[in-house]
Amino acid sequence: MTALVCLGSISNIKALWESRIQKHQEELKAEKGRRAKTAVGEISNIWESRIQLSKLKEKVYNEDGRLILRIEKEEWKTLPACLVKLPQLQEWQVHRTGLTTIPTFIADFNNLLVLDLSRNVISKIPREIGRLTKLRELLLSYNRIAEVPAEISGCESLERLELAVNKDISELPAQLSKLTQLTHLDLNMNQFSAIPKAVLELPALEWLDMGSNKLKTLPQDIDKMQGLHTLWLQRNEISHLPDSISHLENLSTLVLSNNKMRDIPACLQNLQNLRFVNFRDNPLELEVSLPPSEDDEERELFGLQFMQAYIQESLNAERTDNEFVNKDEGSYS
Repeated sequence: MTALVCLGSISNIKALWESRIQKHQEELKAEKGRRAKTAVGEISNIWESRIQLSKLKEKVYNEDGRLILRIEKEEWKTLPACLVKLPQLQEWQVHRTGLTTIPTFIADFNNLLVLDLSRNVISKIPREIGRLTKLRELLLSYNRIAEVPAEISGCESLERLELAVNKDISELPAQLSKLTQLTHLDLNMNQFSAIPKAVLELPALEWLDMGSNKLKTLPQDIDKMQGLHTLWLQRNEISHLPDSISHLENLSTLVLSNNKMRDIPACLQNLQNLRFVNFRDNPLELEVSLPPSEDDEERELFGLQFMQAYIQESLNAERTDNEFVNKDEGSYS
């Protein structure tokens, strides 16, 4: 009986041992398979990265010594990380590609001078954008951006910023005023109800487009923008202008078409450098006709001559009203 028990125990131990060995071998085989699969995946990723990098290199152009990445009307919803292997790029021109995000590795492109990602579907500007200290132009019009990060103030060399037709931007960070080199700002077709304070405090600003927003008035301190020479305010709800606008001594272009102006203020006559204005499609109270001219075809119907004639007509009407009031008062005395 004892011998049988021993033989049975040995048999059970042997079976258990063989089971463990088999399980271990299966685990080793599975691990080997996983490693092989991972290795294949890594190799595949490496090759895919190389293929993408090769495609990107085909889209790099050297123009006047500047290296430009140019992609147009191709599907690139994201830009691959292998792009960082081209840190010498100085300009990105990526249009109509369906690009959804600006990669955070954008910060690695220290030599970037122009970042043009207009006409895509980008919804956010990454904070890393502020590390592009050499960037001169940031062009993000025709996207889906709703907010501008304060970190953009780190782009200390920025001269041109375009955020037109994003449709949902309604404010700008106060830090934007730190962009002391910014001369050109396009905020057309967004949701601004007022000119942001940060814009008024941009020391070098020369060109501003805030057309097609929701402006009803202009700030009294608009004359802070002493360097401004071009101001686009078309398609808003502006009904009157502050007298301080006459202190913009360098203003040469003023566009106020499609607003709610019922009058043209006489103070605009003080703008000695004004060369082009447009008051078309405003509910102006006076009907003013310009005298015939040999240059009728070139003359802007609601331009500078019209403005001067309107102001003169308005002053004459005001003078006539005053004379009538004085005469009427004299008859009662």
